[in-house]
Amino acid sequence: MEPISKPTVGERTAPTGPALINLGRPPYKTLFWRKLQDNLVQAFSVAALALAVGVMLWILCTILVRGSEALSWDFLTTTTAPHGFKGGIGNALLGTLYITLFAALIAVPPAICAGIWLAEFGKQSRLADALRFSANVMMGMPSIVVGLFVYMILVAPMGASSGLAGSVSLAILMFPVVMRTTEDMLMMVPDTLRESGLALGLTRCRVTLQIICKAARNGMVTGVLLSVARVSGETAPLLFTAQFAQTWPNAFFNGPTASIPVLINNYGMSNFEDLQTAGWGASLVIAVLVLSINIIARVAFRDKKH
Repeated sequence: MEPISKPTVGERTAPTGPALINLGRPPYKTLFWRKLQDNLVQAFSVAALALAVGVMLWILCTILVRGSEALSWDFLTTTTAPHGFKGGIGNALLGTLYITLFAALIAVPPAICAGIWLAEFGKQSRLADALRFSANVMMGMPSIVVGLFVYMILVAPMGASSGLAGSVSLAILMFPVVMRTTEDMLMMVPDTLRESGLALGLTRCRVTLQIICKAARNGMVTGVLLSVARVSGETAPLLFTAQFAQTWPNAFFNGPTASIPVLINNYGMSNFEDLQTAGWGASLVIAVLVLSINIIARVAFRDKKH
């Protein structure tokens, strides 16, 4: 009998038996299981979408049905009144516009400048990383904490609440949203535009302001409008800062200022039916305003494909 030779180092042996049968067979699942998984995922996605849309429509329909009972021209143009007297939400509506507009004036310019610096000049620096991390933390911070912070640094030293303090609290909430949105929109602009501007002899500043920002202006404006829509319904910061007043916002800088979110909070907890009806009407007004801003931001400034 001849001795069996052992394979040398580096020499491959051909598989035999069951190993030869399974050679080259990919570890895939049958077509039935793959189709089943695909159908299950699609069904789950459709169900989740239907649930989200259904809840949103339920809320909107409830607000529309309950709030339409209070809507009238006098309701929108007269000041609030206590129980037993006919009043409206004119002062709260005007106060909300004042507070939101002043918050935008405070937050938007520095936030856009910070976003431009992060996208075009800072980029990978340590300061840029710190700013991004701080912005992410601020976006996840509860709004009531911001209201308490502004109360401690502005309302308590002044000795009185004011619409200006409410604007400062909303500006703190708007700043990180506008900054990160501006950075993301500028980062989406192709580098070829930057290189083309520099090749023509333009300075880095002129390339950024006249070419890059112009190319990303639709997304930047959309981010600003969406941030305004987000903070226009905030209630918690205004409870500590602006509070409420049943008069027109004549003392915006040094006195309590009415706003729709605080009005809804106060009237929603009331035991009187007329105040609850007014609260539903105010909810419908703020819902229409926020929905209108979102629709305008997404329709008017969407990218048009030719």
